[in-house]
Amino acid sequence: MPEQPPATTPATLPATASGAAPAPRRGLHALTHRWPTALALALMIALFGSDSGDLNDAVAGYGEFLPLLPLLYVVISQAGNPRVTWPVLGAGVVVTLALQAQDALSPPHVLVGVALAVLLWGTVRGAPHGRVTWGIQAAGALVFGALALTGLAVDPEVGRWLVAAGWFLHGVWDFAHLLLARLRGIVSRAFAEWCAVVDVLVAVELVFLR
Repeated sequence: MPEQPPATTPATLPATASGAAPAPRRGLHALTHRWPTALALALMIALFGSDSGDLNDAVAGYGEFLPLLPLLYVVISQAGNPRVTWPVLGAGVVVTLALQAQDALSPPHVLVGVALAVLLWGTVRGAPHGRVTWGIQAAGALVFGALALTGLAVDPEVGRWLVAAGWFLHGVWDFAHLLLARLRGIVSRAFAEWCAVVDVLVAVELVFLR
């Protein structure tokens, strides 16, 4: 009687046939899945390389940009569609850079003013994600705006800690929008991840800048 070939079992199947992807493919998938983190790291490396290293400039520059962060959230939240996240970010950065290039208007005061106007609009008209979520966004905008304005008004040695706290806490804010069910989906997940990494690294730079 001819000898029968050994039975094929899941244990003897190649890794690819049993459904497990090869290690290089899994690594590539993980890398592409974390592209917002990679993009944030590349951006911060570029910023670190072009930074003058002056404490006053760093506190002023990052302090003026800090109110943009909660403003983006309230605008995107009121739009009710996370697909507008990246276009709103691009428009916000352009507007903030334009404000920094002129001397007639204070960039952080303009950004805080716009955020308050959007908050008032949402309060009167109604918010797509509900009153409670809108109240959370309003609280964030007020806290981060206050940290930015106060950090810019005091001595840079003190202001650096206030501005750094604002950026770090906004990184926590970003992670909350990734993890908490009530806040998930307000902004793009990729943006929340990217922004969280950028925010924390900016805070670290401000803390250790000499």
